[in-house]
Amino acid sequence: MVHKTGTGRTTKQAFSSRPTIKDVAAKCGVHPSTVSRALSPAMSHLVAPDVAKRIRAAAAALGYQVNVAAAGLRTGRSGLIGVLAPDIADPGFPPILSGVTETLGAEGYATIVVDVGTDCSREQEIVDRLIARGVDGLVLATVTLNDPVVGHCLAASIPVVLVNRTDAGRRLSAVVTDDEAGMRLAVEHLVGLGHIRIGHIAGPQNVSTGALRRAGFKAAAARAGLSAHSIMIEISRAYTREEGRLAALRLLDRKLAPTAIVAANDLLALGIYDALSERGLNCPADVSVVGHNDMPYVDMLSPPLTTVRIAQRKMGNQAARLLLDQIADPTAHRKRLVLEPSLIVRTSTVPPKR
Repeated sequence: MVHKTGTGRTTKQAFSSRPTIKDVAAKCGVHPSTVSRALSPAMSHLVAPDVAKRIRAAAAALGYQVNVAAAGLRTGRSGLIGVLAPDIADPGFPPILSGVTETLGAEGYATIVVDVGTDCSREQEIVDRLIARGVDGLVLATVTLNDPVVGHCLAASIPVVLVNRTDAGRRLSAVVTDDEAGMRLAVEHLVGLGHIRIGHIAGPQNVSTGALRRAGFKAAAARAGLSAHSIMIEISRAYTREEGRLAALRLLDRKLAPTAIVAANDLLALGIYDALSERGLNCPADVSVVGHNDMPYVDMLSPPLTTVRIAQRKMGNQAARLLLDQIADPTAHRKRLVLEPSLIVRTSTVPPKR
């Protein structure tokens, strides 16, 4: 027996399956393929704006939702992009991620973000898991200079773009900042203030940001005419506040301590602040400090941090755009985009004491 519901529909009808693309097409008087194009961010431009608007309104009224799995079977794409982060807790990464998700989201893609952390041995395993789940491409912010995952991705023939870091062989498309130019800006600023004893806390030397910024610091110091004994470098094992503190203590304990220190990133600069406090020294009166990246909230430190600003959100936007180009044309040549940094001068840098 079929029972009537309060609305006059049969129970069978009341519990019928959810609306289909054909229901939306029938309501609008168009072909289902037109509905499919109108509801796809990547293809909606092929439909007249007024028709697309009417289709979206009808879909919303009917409660229709795109079946992503079915669409994936038709197109061979999942609509998913994997993003590997070196440390999701690093305040410098979210602006990059925002840029990536903003551009990908506008084209109908969703992102799966994985925090690789300090255990780089997991990177290849994570990549394999994402590929197994059918991601259409990868954005990697984790590669080291000689990272085996690069060759692994090339062998898997999956679209990949690097962001913020690059590999030594430059075998994959990448969007990075000009690390050497950033150090030049920092050194020239300090020399202009009158500093001649300048220290540098370098990042890990197995990643491009650490190696290139260290090279840029040395080149800028030599160009400024600083003598070899007046520039001091300590290498940190990781981009962390604690590693910055330990490296800064080593610099401060030298016989001829620096009057200014340039950090390879802002977290290391926070560690310099900690070391100065531990030694009873003042920033900037005793030691000026320059960071790198201009991560969120460094303008709220005491004192606000002078730092090299990199275009983090734009970096993410550009990386996502390169990846979309690769997905559309797998034979496209790899590209390396280098964004120019700028120096943001705040009150952590002043002329040295006479």
